[in-house]
Amino acid sequence: MSIFGSDKLKGKKVAIVATDGFEQSELEKPKKHLEDQGAETHVVSLKSGSIKGWQHTDWGDSVKVDKTIDQVSAADYDAVVLPGGQINPDKLRTEAKVVSFVGDFLRAGKVVAAICHGPWTLIETGLVQGKQMTSWPSLKTDLQNAGATWIDQEVVVDKGLITSRNPDDIPAFNQKLTEEILEGRHAPRS
Repeated sequence: MSIFGSDKLKGKKVAIVATDGFEQSELEKPKKHLEDQGAETHVVSLKSGSIKGWQHTDWGDSVKVDKTIDQVSAADYDAVVLPGGQINPDKLRTEAKVVSFVGDFLRAGKVVAAICHGPWTLIETGLVQGKQMTSWPSLKTDLQNAGATWIDQEVVVDKGLITSRNPDDIPAFNQKLTEEILEGRHAPRS
C-alpha cells in the first residue's frame, strides 16, 4: 500500500499477463493502481527475467517477471489483467498455455480485464460470444466475428469482463477493475 492508497483490495491477488511489446502505461498504471489498493500483483510471462515494454512509438522500459505461465493457475488469483500494445497480445494469443490460463478465469466467472489489443487473447478462448466489449478500434471486426457486441466507450463491463480502448481510458479501466474485484465472483461464462 502506498501513502496515497488504501487496503480495499488487501488479500486479493491479480495476475498481469504480458510479454515483450506490452504497452508501457497499460501494464504499469493498472499494476500501480492495484498495489495502491492493497492487492498483490504478479507479472506473468512466457519467460523468466524481464520483459520490455513499448512506449507509444519505440521500445520502453523493462519490467520484472514474477512468474512464468508454467508456474501459475487461475485458481491462485482473483483476477487477470491483459495489457495491450500490438506486439504483446499478438504473441500471447498464439500461446496455448496463455489462452488456457485466461479461459480458466472466464469459465470460473472471475474478473478479466483487457485493454487496447488485449482482447485478442480473449477471442482465442472462444468465450466472448454474446459479450459486450470494447477495444482498440482495429479489433472491432475481430470481436464482432467472435460473436461479441463492440461498443465504442472508455470502459465496458459485462459480468466481470472489463474492456477498454486505449491508454486514455486507464483511469476508468482501473476504477472498474477495483469495483469488479470487490464484487467478487460472477456467474461462470460459457
